[in-house]
Amino acid sequence: MKTLVSMQAIEKRFPGVHALKNVRFDLRAGEVHALMGENGAGKSTLMKILSGVYSRDSGTVEVDGKPVDFDGPRAAQDAGVGIIHQELSLMNDLTAAQNIFIGREPRKKFGRLDEAALNAQTAEIFAQMHLKIDPRTPIHQMTIAKQQMVEIAKALSYRSHILVMDEPTAALNDVEIADLFTIIRKLRSEGVGIIYISHKMDELKQIADRVTVMRDGETVGTVDAADTPISEIISMMVGRALGDGALALPDITQAEVALEVKGLNRGRAIKDVSFNVKKGEILGFAGLMGAGRTEVARAIFGADPRDSGTVRVHGREVEIKSPSDAVAAGIGYLSEDRKHFGLATSMDVRANIAMTNLRQFSSRLGVLDEGAMRKTAQDYIKQLGIRTPSDRQEVRLLSGGNQQKVVIAKWLLRNCDVLIFDEPTRGIDVGAKAEIYKLLVDLAEQGRAIIVISSELPEVLRLSHRIAVMCEGRLTGILDRTDATQESIMKLATQTMREPSDTEGAVQ
Repeated sequence: MKTLVSMQAIEKRFPGVHALKNVRFDLRAGEVHALMGENGAGKSTLMKILSGVYSRDSGTVEVDGKPVDFDGPRAAQDAGVGIIHQELSLMNDLTAAQNIFIGREPRKKFGRLDEAALNAQTAEIFAQMHLKIDPRTPIHQMTIAKQQMVEIAKALSYRSHILVMDEPTAALNDVEIADLFTIIRKLRSEGVGIIYISHKMDELKQIADRVTVMRDGETVGTVDAADTPISEIISMMVGRALGDGALALPDITQAEVALEVKGLNRGRAIKDVSFNVKKGEILGFAGLMGAGRTEVARAIFGADPRDSGTVRVHGREVEIKSPSDAVAAGIGYLSEDRKHFGLATSMDVRANIAMTNLRQFSSRLGVLDEGAMRKTAQDYIKQLGIRTPSDRQEVRLLSGGNQQKVVIAKWLLRNCDVLIFDEPTRGIDVGAKAEIYKLLVDLAEQGRAIIVISSELPEVLRLSHRIAVMCEGRLTGILDRTDATQESIMKLATQTMREPSDTEGAVQ
C-alpha cells in the first residue's frame, strides 16, 4: 500500500519538557492505524506537528512521499490532512452546511451567499458518506453522534485523504459507534488513511489494522492489531502487565444498607426506580445512553428535583432538595463532566480539594488557614497518588486521571459515606483506569457505599458486586456479578418493559 505519511526521528521540546524523543510513525493508504498511549505519552503533540499546529525541532515529515514543513493548520489542510478533535469545534447556531464551508462559502454576484449551492455541496458530501442529515439543520438540534459526522464531513470537504480522529467515540453509545465504524470502513475502502486515537481497548480489534504505541514521548513499537493480544498492547503502553479480570471486592454478606432509594420518579426520565447499596458495596449502573442512569444520580443528589420517592441513608429518611442537602446527608456525586461540574480548572489543586469544606479551614472571622489547607492537600496527594509538581499546580494542567483523583479527594474530605461516580474513567488512559479501579475498591473496603455509572460494560463487570440495568427510565433488573455477562446486561438494557418476576427479588 502507498505510504501517505512518514514521520521519522521527530523531536520536540517545551520549556522543561522533552515531549517527543526520536519518534517514528507512518500511515498507509486504506488503513486505520491506531495511535495508543497513556495521557502525556506524546500522541497529541505528534498529531499537532502533523496537522501544522506545532513545528518540530528536528526530524522529517513526508506526506504523499514529499517532504513537508507546514507553517500552520491551513497548510496541512491544503495538503489533505484533516483532524477531528475530541472537543468538537462546531458553531451551535449555524447549520451543518454553514459549519462545513465556513469561510469558503459559494458566492453569487456581488459577493452574496449562494445558499442553494452551499446546501447542495453539503448534501453531496453527506450522500458519499451515506448520511441522512439535512444540511440546513442547526448544530444545536443534532445529537453528539451527528455532530461528529459533520466534523468528518468538514474534513472531507477539504478533500482530506489523511484523517486524524481523536477519541471519536468518547460520547457515543454502542449504536452510534457502530454507525461511525461503518463510515470509517467506507473511507478506508476508498483509500483514505485514518489515524485513530482512543483509550477504549476493545475498539482496536474492531477497527484498527495496525497499532503504534507511545510511552513517555517515545515510540515503543508498531504491531498488527489482529495478531496482537490486548494484554500485550496494554503492557507496551504502561510498561507493565495489568489484570483484566474481575477485581477482588470486599465481602458484604453481613453489611448494613447504607443507601436505600424507593419509588423514585421524575417526569419521563425516571420511572419508579428502587434499589439499595450496602456499606462496602460497589453497585454498577449500566444501560444505553439516555436510559436514565445520570438522571437517577442527579435526582438522588438534589441536582434535579424529583416528583416522588424516598431516600434513606443508614436507615434514616433524608429530605434532599439541593446538593447541599445531599452533602449534609453524607452523599457525594462525581459528575461525568468533571471539568464543568467537578473542578475549578483555573484554580490549583489545594483550592479544589478544600472547596467543599471551607468552613473547616476558616476562622470565626472568615480567614482561611492556608497552612492547614496545604497540609490537607498534600496528605490527599500522597494518599491518592495524585501526580502533580505541587499542591499549587493549576488543575487544568493535570492529566484526566489525576483530575479525577482531585475530585475524589474533595469528597473524601467531606467524609461522604455514599459516593456516586458517573463515568469515572471517561477520557482516562488504561494505566490511570487501573489506579482509579484500585481506589474505588479501597474506598469500598473502608466501608463506603459506591455507585458506579459506566457505559463500558467490561468496566462495570470488573468493578461491581451487583449491576443495576436501566432502559428508558426504568430499572429493568439487578444482576449479581456471578450471573452477569455482557449479553445478559444488554438484554436488560434493551428491555422496554420491566417484568416484576425478573427483578422483584433482586431489587429488595
